[in-house]
Amino acid sequence: MRPSLRLLAVLLLFSPLGAVAQNPAAADRAALARLSGVVFDSVARAPLSGAWVQLAPVESDAPGARTAISDSLGRYAFDDVPEGRYKLGFFHAVLDSLGVQVPLRDVIARRGRATRADLAVPSGPTLRALICGVRSSRDSGLVVTGGAVIGVVRGANDGAPAEGVTVTGEWLEISFLPQGIDRRRPRGTVTTAANGWFALCNVPGTGTMFLTASRGADSTDAIEASVPSEGFLRRDLYLGAARTVVVRDSTPRPDSLALPPRIIRSGTGRLTGTVVSAETRRPLAGAIVHLSDGPTARADARGAFTLANAPLGTRTLEVRSVGYYPDRRAVHVIVGEPPLQLALTTFKTVLDTVKIVASRVDDRHGSGFEERRRSGLGRYLTATDLERHGAIFTSDVFRNLAGTRLERGETGERYIFVRSAFGDWCVPSVYIDGLHMWKLSAEDIDGMVSTRAVRGIEVYNEATTPPQYQQALSGCGAILIWTR
Repeated sequence: MRPSLRLLAVLLLFSPLGAVAQNPAAADRAALARLSGVVFDSVARAPLSGAWVQLAPVESDAPGARTAISDSLGRYAFDDVPEGRYKLGFFHAVLDSLGVQVPLRDVIARRGRATRADLAVPSGPTLRALICGVRSSRDSGLVVTGGAVIGVVRGANDGAPAEGVTVTGEWLEISFLPQGIDRRRPRGTVTTAANGWFALCNVPGTGTMFLTASRGADSTDAIEASVPSEGFLRRDLYLGAARTVVVRDSTPRPDSLALPPRIIRSGTGRLTGTVVSAETRRPLAGAIVHLSDGPTARADARGAFTLANAPLGTRTLEVRSVGYYPDRRAVHVIVGEPPLQLALTTFKTVLDTVKIVASRVDDRHGSGFEERRRSGLGRYLTATDLERHGAIFTSDVFRNLAGTRLERGETGERYIFVRSAFGDWCVPSVYIDGLHMWKLSAEDIDGMVSTRAVRGIEVYNEATTPPQYQQALSGCGAILIWTR
């Protein structure tokens, strides 16, 4: 063969025409479409992994439905899709727990093109309207009333959905009326369905409320829940058994001074974890870890702790360490629960933040103290009063102040108790320069505020606490400490 003919044969072999002739499957694929997208969880504001995405043809003579599973970034894809019209949808445990079905989406696959079709769990406001409904408004048409809290109640032993469980939501409402301040504690109650699902409607659109699940003798703790501004919250609960023991004050006292009996709950559960500093990640040896009305443990040198004989179910965990801001959170005491990783923030970090944000707020300098003092609703102490008391530590003033006392609490630490509106003793909320400091012990207060730094102290029972310092459903009063 001549060199020129040999060269022509080689060119034909490697030309596009030659390639098509040798790869008929490539031509078929070029006539197909690609469909892809992302599945997004609008409630969690994150991609949804593990979603079963299904693509079904509308035409009866087209190939059957296909399935793809979204990856860790929520991505899915269908390759080699024949041209035509399709229905697109997805399944996920999140949808089951929300109690809703997402409408199918219409998509068109076009020959040789890539089409993007994103899918999403409905947003909070949309879910609230779907679950709780809407009402008519003459001014703005259809509007949603109140917030919604939904979730699933499961058994703590096996994780199975719990049917027939009573879920109660309770919150505090304060109304300013011409005749005075009206304080109410509304509550809503629902019963879980066969799949454990529940929905509480018309709760506060935003703010703090408390949830409790109960069936027979089994009950969760009263779990604090914060409804976000969009008015929709999902909160799952676990129900378990607990043994109850009533512990009474063993120190002989007059009836009017006796502390109320404490209820201690125990069970077969076990909760483990570690406590570290949020800033340095250093283990916090000696940190106190306590289940509300339950067992207490101290962290070891590695920051590790074990709460044995814990009541099963959803409980409130309290974590404290000297010099650190206390942490309070809901935890699930269930079989197979992984160890908790708890990080505490220093008081300095919390207070420095307040100084920056609120440096121009009058309450930071005790504004309102004199006005409230003139009202006479509480008990008021100035720096001069502290000197007259001869107080070495700030908490010393509460030893002899009428209506207050210092006693050791269930964790062994000393707390300030005040008289409640019903005459018994309780631990009040503590505010330092207007910042709520949850359940401070006497030692915590002394470490944070020296007597030389005190500008004024206000003490209130539940009935006389100013509205801005009332904690929802605390059932007790408040102590306000203002520094110079």
